[in-house]
Amino acid sequence: MEIISNEKKKLSRQSSSFRLRSPSLNTLRLQRIFDLFDKNNDGFITVEELSQALSRLGLNADISELKPTIESFIKPNETGLRFDGFEALHKTLDESFFGGECECDGSPDSDLEEAFNVFDEDGDGFISPVELQNVLKKLGLPEAGEIEHVEKMIVSVDSNHDGRVDFFEFKNMMQSVLVPSS
Repeated sequence: MEIISNEKKKLSRQSSSFRLRSPSLNTLRLQRIFDLFDKNNDGFITVEELSQALSRLGLNADISELKPTIESFIKPNETGLRFDGFEALHKTLDESFFGGECECDGSPDSDLEEAFNVFDEDGDGFISPVELQNVLKKLGLPEAGEIEHVEKMIVSVDSNHDGRVDFFEFKNMMQSVLVPSS
């Protein structure tokens, strides 16, 4: 229990950017995260895949501590977590570490600000090509390979042509790709 208590303290001090807050988008976001973590696309996330994904995101966790918790959500005779187990694990961790309560103000922009802050690593209010590349690398995405490709991604949403993405440009880009929930 002391480990969980220490983890709660550590998580409460860290950025809450990894916490998924909007109930209407949670399932879609979790499915995208599940798909990213499922490196071999077999429909399962193994303990090893989850550990590697967390490490890439800078959340280094001891696999021996993760394993019993994760395995408790894996169905008998399966090699890893299916999406429903991953979703149940997320819900349990959310309730354990955050009390299951949303700290956001409920405004449509709060989720976007949270997402923007994941990319704005230095907190200067802009996403630079290097910051975007760093996050893409952490997620193991091939788009991170060449800075020229990342710069093209920035240019595609950089409406004021300053070579970086501010929150309003990010918001406009996200509104064009997000499908409203019904």
